[in-house]
Amino acid sequence: MDKLASIDISLVKDLLAYDAKNPLLFNTGLFLLLFMGLMGLYALVRRHRMSRMVLIILFSLYFYYKSSAGYCFILLGVCISDYVIGLALGSSSKVWIRKSLVVLNVVLNVGMLIWFKYFNLLYESFCSITSTRFDPLDIVLPAGISFFCFRSISYIVDIYKGRIEPCRSFLDYTFFLTFFPPLLAGPVVRAKDMLPQIRNSGSATSIMVSEGIFLVMAGLIKKVVVADYISGNFVDRIFDNPSLYSGFENLMGAVGFTIQLYCDFSGYSDMAIGLALLLGFRFKDNFRAPFKAQSPTEFWKRWHISLSTWLMDYIYIPLGGNRKGNARRHANLMTTMVIGGLWHGASWMYVIWGAYNGLLLSLHKTARKIYRAPEWLKGTKVATIGNIMLTFTLVVIGMMFFRARSLEQWWEMSSRIVTDFRPEIILSFIEGYSVILIALAGALIFHFMPSRWTARSISRFSLLPIAIQSVILAIVLFLVIQTRQSDLVPFVYLQY
Repeated sequence: MDKLASIDISLVKDLLAYDAKNPLLFNTGLFLLLFMGLMGLYALVRRHRMSRMVLIILFSLYFYYKSSAGYCFILLGVCISDYVIGLALGSSSKVWIRKSLVVLNVVLNVGMLIWFKYFNLLYESFCSITSTRFDPLDIVLPAGISFFCFRSISYIVDIYKGRIEPCRSFLDYTFFLTFFPPLLAGPVVRAKDMLPQIRNSGSATSIMVSEGIFLVMAGLIKKVVVADYISGNFVDRIFDNPSLYSGFENLMGAVGFTIQLYCDFSGYSDMAIGLALLLGFRFKDNFRAPFKAQSPTEFWKRWHISLSTWLMDYIYIPLGGNRKGNARRHANLMTTMVIGGLWHGASWMYVIWGAYNGLLLSLHKTARKIYRAPEWLKGTKVATIGNIMLTFTLVVIGMMFFRARSLEQWWEMSSRIVTDFRPEIILSFIEGYSVILIALAGALIFHFMPSRWTARSISRFSLLPIAIQSVILAIVLFLVIQTRQSDLVPFVYLQY
């Protein structure tokens, strides 16, 4: 018996300890068990604000530890740095001191990004230019570093601009920066939106709980049932060996990846927003049916909204925005999108993807000035469908840059689509990949449903008795368990 007990204890220790191959993700059974335990403890201390906050902070730090081990001390270091710089900004009236503090914060955060994310890329580029040997350094990227660095910068800049007052409570600020739902992959929550909620925090209402459960279920279905399935059974095969497939199959692979990425990332966002609701906090939407967009400009108002608005507020507008003439406006757009592309990772393919999107935005804004659609066409279904299809096509082309390992692979896929389309295989493709096509079609059908239908579904779900909500949740969890891959599939945006 003692032997069995020691074995069981060692297994539990191994399960709870840091494991680089098994991070604590929303779509794991371990997270579900730990979160249920957290909610039980949260209910016990719900009347004591300090206890609630300490409980969530400790859980958040453990959550981050399970993804990045000792790098959780870097996260705590950023909390301390931001808190001290914020207080110094609030107490100083000298312009040069205030500017110096902002520069210090930016240098600290951007410096971390350069070291952890981009040093090997820059080092490799330098070695290529100088024809010297490249030996990459063994640098482990802390999970979610791009997200909490952006949150840190926005906090300090907002204090400098007078948009918010510095946070006087170190506990409040630590809660904000370490709060686990958006910690690893967003949304990019801003202090001005969340700190007031922390100060006035109370228990979640029954409506918030119901909405939170609904969003968690929606996110799990998007991630596991759609994104993981089409990734492991189709998309990865195409992108791993595009030369083995026809142009039509390569095209479907590109379309499949676009839908996979959306379901994966918006699924994470749904779960993050839903989990926050269960704890009494409300975040803004991060996706708003982006494939309904009728132009590149509208697409970026619907896709990864927290990042696109961050880039606009803290890069595009400070560069001059559209206030200094057309040439400067286009240069600012290109610069902003290239930085947005580079933010995604240390690869020149991300830079190219960013530049591609910057070019699309510039071309769209130029086209609006020189072309006016005929009056009889404006607002018609033909125009709407045409605009949506054209925008989606341009997005898919861009996503091929995002997913391809190199320009050569992107070119190989593109050339096959153009020169080796082979439409005669479409029927056999439908037969061989029927489940994949059902998953893709189902995702698109639900995506294009009117937004009021989603709001109505959430409202009706909220009116159901808690017992029925629990049964529906159990059914969704059963479906997820039955369809999940044998190996854990991390969220795509965890690497950013």
